[in-house]
Amino acid sequence: MNAHPSEWEETARLLPRVERDLPAGRHQLHKERLMTRIHEDLAPSPEPHAAGRPARRRNPFLRRMVLVPLTAGVLAGALATGLFVFGGAESTGTGDGSGTSASGPVLTTRLGTADPEGAARLLDTVSLAAAESPAAPVGDGQYVYIESKSAGTNVRHVHGTTSLASSPLHRRQVWESRDGKDGWLIEPGTTGPEGMTLAGTDEHGSVPGPTLNVPSYDYLTTLPTDPDVLLAKIYKETKGMGNGPDQEAFTTIGDLLGESYPPAELTTALYKAAAKIPGVFAVDDAVDATGRHGVAVARLDETSGERTEWIFDRKTHVFLGQRTVQAERDPDGVVPRATVVFTNAVLTRSVVDDLKQLPGAAG
Repeated sequence: MNAHPSEWEETARLLPRVERDLPAGRHQLHKERLMTRIHEDLAPSPEPHAAGRPARRRNPFLRRMVLVPLTAGVLAGALATGLFVFGGAESTGTGDGSGTSASGPVLTTRLGTADPEGAARLLDTVSLAAAESPAAPVGDGQYVYIESKSAGTNVRHVHGTTSLASSPLHRRQVWESRDGKDGWLIEPGTTGPEGMTLAGTDEHGSVPGPTLNVPSYDYLTTLPTDPDVLLAKIYKETKGMGNGPDQEAFTTIGDLLGESYPPAELTTALYKAAAKIPGVFAVDDAVDATGRHGVAVARLDETSGERTEWIFDRKTHVFLGQRTVQAERDPDGVVPRATVVFTNAVLTRSVVDDLKQLPGAAG
């Protein structure tokens, strides 16, 4: 087994894993915010994927990933062809797409044992733990701060040759106002050392409204906290996306758990809603991007063969992070079984009084 990403040197950036085939009309891009986020997480087009090329999983950070200051049209074309150019460095393919050459060893793991009957029980325990330790509310003028570390695997196609390489573990810091209209991102290799604003307008000069894929704290407070109603809303608003409604619902909830700040009642509802998704199971052991072991709730994407795991501390049942592992045969025959496609660890989730302020610092 190769070295854990926590042992890799933090020198390069992780960019989103892009699907193998992206039909026209797939992206909802913001002209100015393309430097800070992609609005719809590669929302799929009604057009079918090319024969033999099933849709691939999206990276949960894609919606807020800084790419390059290109025009929307140029960026859409780059995504569609799998080509990224950053500072003269070229990377092609459909992996996490590091703008600098990713040369680390491909990260592999031991797949934990699946328990088809254990998900409901584990999610019930997790929801109780979340209710007992509610997140502090976000007040007027305050910001949500989330710090995480991530790494991933690149699948690259260059001049007819396919290869795999790792993107090194790296730190990501995000600040966002409660209404989602202001914020800041610092991510080595993706932004400069001082970071970049998350404020901006779309091509019409308007500030884009929040959605399930790009939620603000204020938006999250409007979501239903009845698990059945919440799940119905998720199914309705993600209809036609991803590799089937159940997988997309699971992915959407995972994204909300990963890099947003749900109020306490909504967090509980998200876990209870996830327990109602067919095909969800428990896993006895999983490890996050920083090497923390825990138990997990997971679902297998039968189209891609990838298993997405939400990882929780064994004792406290606090959410640690999530990862996606190639658990079954890759339909394209490129990614070996037990390859870690994406791994993430949430280190801090807090409320601060000012942009770029760290938790515990004076306002």
